[in-house]
Amino acid sequence: MNANQKVFLDTNLLIYAHTSVDTPKQQNIQLIIMNEQTVISTQVFTEAANVLYKKFRFGWQDIRQVLHEMEQNNEVHTNSYTTIQRASQIAERYGFSFYDSLIVAAALEADCSILYSEDLQHGQEIDVVLAIKNPFLY
Repeated sequence: MNANQKVFLDTNLLIYAHTSVDTPKQQNIQLIIMNEQTVISTQVFTEAANVLYKKFRFGWQDIRQVLHEMEQNNEVHTNSYTTIQRASQIAERYGFSFYDSLIVAAALEADCSILYSEDLQHGQEIDVVLAIKNPFLY
């Protein structure tokens, strides 16, 4: 892995990193965060907070702690109006859901070369510059 190469993490991967729902996946994602130049977006914060509250029943103090750790351990891309416009173009072109397209748009804007996701097609390339990879497939 190129040390200067940025990689984007989809929301579910941050959920694995901060819960014990799947220990091997948790360890895998924590290694990626420690060893690679990882990027998340403001969307990842909001989705993670929602999932941690609704599905995992985290208290708000614990959620704030997780969000703080996420901010400390990853570069954060702020989604803008331009990101939203780009996401709508990606959704139209590739047939992704809008929220998946917003993740892809943020990864592109942050100059990432890899988007780690379980939800999108492993091996697919976006605009010839972004490769989608499932970090749990070997």
